[in-house]
Amino acid sequence: MVDFQYPYFLSFVHMFCNSLGTQYVFWRIKRDDKLQTESKMQKWLGHLVRKDLDKTGNWYIRWFSLIFSLNIAIGNVSLQHVSVNFNQVMRSLVPFFTILMGLTVGKTFTARRILSVIPLIVGVAMACFGDMTYDTLGFIYTLSCVLLAALKAVVAGEMLTGSLKLHPVDLLGHLAPLAMIQCICMSVITGEVYEILKRPELYLTDLRPMMVVMFSGICSFSLNITSLMTNKLTSPLTLTIAGNVKQVMMIAISTVIFATPITPLNGLGIVVVLIGSAIYSFVSLQEKKSSQSEASTKQQYALNGAKKDDTKNSVFDAIDDIDIGDVESIEEIEIGGGCDTSPHNLTSRSTSSQEGVRATKLVMSHTYGSYESDIDEEQPLSRISERQ
Repeated sequence: MVDFQYPYFLSFVHMFCNSLGTQYVFWRIKRDDKLQTESKMQKWLGHLVRKDLDKTGNWYIRWFSLIFSLNIAIGNVSLQHVSVNFNQVMRSLVPFFTILMGLTVGKTFTARRILSVIPLIVGVAMACFGDMTYDTLGFIYTLSCVLLAALKAVVAGEMLTGSLKLHPVDLLGHLAPLAMIQCICMSVITGEVYEILKRPELYLTDLRPMMVVMFSGICSFSLNITSLMTNKLTSPLTLTIAGNVKQVMMIAISTVIFATPITPLNGLGIVVVLIGSAIYSFVSLQEKKSSQSEASTKQQYALNGAKKDDTKNSVFDAIDDIDIGDVESIEEIEIGGGCDTSPHNLTSRSTSSQEGVRATKLVMSHTYGSYESDIDEEQPLSRISERQ
């Protein structure tokens, strides 16, 4: 293990690696475009275009980077006042606050989805339950950290799918440099940089610690891309639930690999989370299928309406082209489109071709409700020919 207890500097290294990673991705895409070769980056990450942000977009990025940095800072501070178990139990509430914040920005959640989240929250709390030591200040810090985690997921979701519609790599490319500066400033303010400089074994005499730190930065870049892609393709709520499941799976894996002791309550919590995640996945899949079915039905209705409008217009155009003086009888008029619009019954008393055509126009007006003619619907059909 590496003794590197400098969270702000570690976050600085992570953001540095994220900045380099995004720049490398954009460089590869530009190079492939110049060489006119298929870009593997585009194939793996989807269509990626770097957007130039306006004043509003830059404002969003600055605030999002501040939320990101504060989440790290307050999370580290809270651990000085509360136990790790208490911190993890409190973090199980992140999906709950994500739902509340999502509602404030106009998102909708079905009752089934909200109910399916409850077992996950309860299960994580059970799995992480243990030493619940905390003080009042620590409780405030931890609650703030939970709120910031939910806010970060919701804001990221809005920037990825809202008006900006940024690609996850593009968002990370805008975010990482600002967060990097903020993290190194916090590292200097808290004295971490000074402490690191006093320990040359971390970066001079032994390169292993710094190599491990840099490798964690590469992993951070992969993790951030994955989480942002998940947020964009699913939802902030699903992302936070995945975070809860990750916590429990870490406990389960550490129990198996490192023989970490857990209580029966912790074990039951792991089972509850696994069942709850299966229920949530089932509900999400059912809602997705339902929404796709509704969209398909609406599209079919729209297509049918367009076809009906085309048929109506074709019929009206055909009627307008008829020369009333050239028609011998109403039977010579053929109306297409599969609609029963024959005016034969209405004009059986009249042998006048003029009356027959005008009757046809009147019937079409009743059928489609939008044909404009000079027929007075209240006049008897026999008076129409008299008027002519």
